[in-house]
Amino acid sequence: MTAPRVRYDTATAELDPPLAVVDLDAFAANAAELCHRAGGRPIRVATKSVRCPELLRRTFGHPGFAGTLCYSLREALWLVKGEVTGDALVGYPTADRAALRDLAADEAARSAITLLIDDVAQLDLIEATLGRRHPRLRVCLELDGSWRPLPGMHVGVLRSPVRTARQARALAREVHARRFRLVGLMSYEAQVAGVGDAPPGQPLHRAALRLMRERSMRELAGRRAATVEALRQVADLEFVNGGGTGSLELTAADRAVTELTAGSGLLGPTLFDHYRAFRPRPAAVFALPVVRRPGRRVATVFAGGYVASGVPGEDRLPVPVLPGGLRLTWSEGAGEVQTPVSGRAAAALRVGDRVWFRHAKAGELAEHFPTYHLVEGDRIVDSVPTYRGAGQAFG
Repeated sequence: MTAPRVRYDTATAELDPPLAVVDLDAFAANAAELCHRAGGRPIRVATKSVRCPELLRRTFGHPGFAGTLCYSLREALWLVKGEVTGDALVGYPTADRAALRDLAADEAARSAITLLIDDVAQLDLIEATLGRRHPRLRVCLELDGSWRPLPGMHVGVLRSPVRTARQARALAREVHARRFRLVGLMSYEAQVAGVGDAPPGQPLHRAALRLMRERSMRELAGRRAATVEALRQVADLEFVNGGGTGSLELTAADRAVTELTAGSGLLGPTLFDHYRAFRPRPAAVFALPVVRRPGRRVATVFAGGYVASGVPGEDRLPVPVLPGGLRLTWSEGAGEVQTPVSGRAAAALRVGDRVWFRHAKAGELAEHFPTYHLVEGDRIVDSVPTYRGAGQAFG
C-alpha cells in the first residue's frame, strides 16, 4: 500500500491546509476491532469523541453499534431531530433549562432521550424548570466507577456521588415517586478506560497500572452487581451501561453489564497508543503548511495550537507524524499561530509542504475544523461537516 503521507498529500492536493482528513479504511478497521473486543455486547457511540454526524451514521453501518452516549442534552436533541440516532443517553447531568423545555415539548424526543442523574438536586432543577406535572421523562442513574482502595484515596474521575447499592436504591425511589421513569444504570471506570497500561520505558509504573486495572475492575463488578439487584427492586431497567474504549473487553466480562460505550477507538488519537490489549489505527490526521524555515533542521508550520483538555502535559500536545522524524520544540510546543518542528526530516521540508499531525484526543479535533475530508486510498470520497461546520457548539 502507498505510504500514508503520499496518499494524503495526493488526495488533498487541490486543497489548502490547514485541513483534516479521516482515513475510512482505518476507521472501519477500528470499528471492527471495537466490536471484536466487545464480545457481542452492543456499543453505544460516545459522540463527544466523534462530533461529526456523517461519521456517526457510518459507525451505525457496522453491526455491533447501537445508540449514542451524548455529552449534552442540546446535542442529543439535535441528533435525534436530524435522525442520526433514535436512542440517545445523555452522559452527563444537564442544567440547560431551555433544552429541558424543548425536550418536554417534543414527544418523539422524550421517547428517544434518556437523562443522566446522580442527585436529587438534579430532579429538583428539572421540576423547577418544567413544573411538577411535567411529561414523564426517562432517566438513567450513574454509579461512581472510581476505585478507593484506602480511606481518602481516590483513583479515577470525580463524577457521581452515588457509590453504594443503598444510595442508588434511595435515589431510585425518589425517581419513582416523581414524574420520571428510571430505565438504566451507567458507570464509567475512567481509571481503566482512559489510562493506558503499557507506557514505554516505565516497567514499575506499568506493573502498578496493571495491578490497579485488575483490582479496580474486580471491585467495581461487585458493587455494580449489587446495585443492579437493588435497582431492579424499584424499576425494570432497560440497560446497564459501562466501559470505554480502553476497557471494552474487561467491562464486557461483567455479567451485570448489558451494553458498552466507545468512541475514541474509532479515530485512534495518541492518548490510546499505550494499551497492552489493543492499539487503534490512526484514522484522523490534520495537515498544516510550512510557512517558514528559521533553521537548517527547523521548519515552522502555520497554526497548530490544538492542545487537548485534561491535566496539562506533553501527552496533551498534537504530535507531528508525517514525515517521520519530526518533533515539537521545547520552547514553543504547539502554538496558536505558528508551530516549529525540528529534526532531521525538517531539513527536507520547503515552504508550502505539509506536515501531518495527530491529535491527543479524538473529538476535540472537530472543534478546530469545520470539515472532515473522508479519504479512501489516495482520493477524497466525501467532505462532511463536523459539529462546528454545521454551526453547532455544545460546550
